[in-house]
Amino acid sequence: MPIAVAAFLAYALLLLVGLGLTLGPIVEQATGAPVTLQGVVWMALIAACIFTITLVWQRKEAGRGFALGLSTILIPAAPLVALTLGNWLPGLPFAALALLLIRGLRGAAARAWLNEQ
Repeated sequence: MPIAVAAFLAYALLLLVGLGLTLGPIVEQATGAPVTLQGVVWMALIAACIFTITLVWQRKEAGRGFALGLSTILIPAAPLVALTLGNWLPGLPFAALALLLIRGLRGAAARAWLNEQ
């Protein structure tokens, strides 16, 4: 398994854990209104994360495209963190991780490893 694919799987599993841990307030909102925008977005993120992990784990070619898409979630996170905290420095790790994941997943090693139809 190439290092880029392993790094992506670690990132995706951490993202899934983070989404699961922050699910409490969204479930509490569901008691007041059965469908909320935040709940729909959270469920879509969880479903996309699980689907992408499954595709990458099975070495499917389509998994690379989904992994690239899931990695781009970090790009808007960098300016959001920077604007929220009033400093650009805390947003740099998010931007660097996004760029490294995207570059690694576009490489020849990841392309060769994700070769199943």
